Amino acid sequence: MVGRQNWLFFGSDGGGETAAVLRSFMVSCQQAGVEPYAYLCDVLRRIADFPVQRIAELLPMNWKPAEA
Repeated sequence: MVGRQNWLFFGSDGGGETAAVLRSFMVSCQQAGVEPYAYLCDVLRRIADFPVQRIAELLPMNWKPAEA
């Protein structure tokens, strides 16, 4: 893994947690074949008005871009 030595130390525990969340997000998008920036922009635009019963539709593996 290229980043292994680069990610060995973080400035704080909070920095390590943030890096872990971001890496998890990136890998989830990669596995689903989704471009992370487009996914995040779309989901952030839609989430406020999205029904909570259908929230699973916004996960990377289920996501379909909103109609323009």
